[in-house]
Amino acid sequence: MTKYEGSKGELRRALLAVRAGLTADDVTAAGEALARHALELPELTGARTVAAYVSVGSEPGTRPLLEALRARGVRVLLPVLLPDNDLDWAEYTGPDGLVWARRGLLEPAGGRLGPDAVTGADAVLLPGLAVDGRGMRLGRGGGSYDRVLARLARAGADPALVALLYDEEVVARVPDEPHDHLVHAAVTPSAARRFTTVR
Repeated sequence: MTKYEGSKGELRRALLAVRAGLTADDVTAAGEALARHALELPELTGARTVAAYVSVGSEPGTRPLLEALRARGVRVLLPVLLPDNDLDWAEYTGPDGLVWARRGLLEPAGGRLGPDAVTGADAVLLPGLAVDGRGMRLGRGGGSYDRVLARLARAGADPALVALLYDEEVVARVPDEPHDHLVHAAVTPSAARRFTTVR
């Protein structure tokens, strides 16, 4: 487990600096390994609907996982960033159904399902920069997924929350605040780790 000290901002900067040094081949290889481990998680094995996201830049690659889930017959929902940074959702129909959007994101071109569509997911795959041994996740700081997690809590929805990360992003401690949420599992290119928050 990597040890980082400091505030959320300092931790984010340190982890983003490491990601900035990754090559396209690193990202591709990580995405393929990550998909293999994620597909073994019981929370994804039995899922009928999974809310996921399309990785961009140096984020751990999600495309192999998206395709594998779709090949299994899983309904995959992808986020669409709204002007206020909240997330709407649309169904993933394959790589040809993705379009470039604001902030360099890839989003589904199909019809919007509304921000509450995520409450029907059996599992939610979360981007992030780190998770600690408790399952506390560190996001990018934009607040979009904080809204998603708050929406799930308000609706009484209890999907499996799974963070997708690189190995070195499983850290000793993530600084947390009252609005932060624990995840049930983290998947990295070398392993799937489940936390005590798991049901």
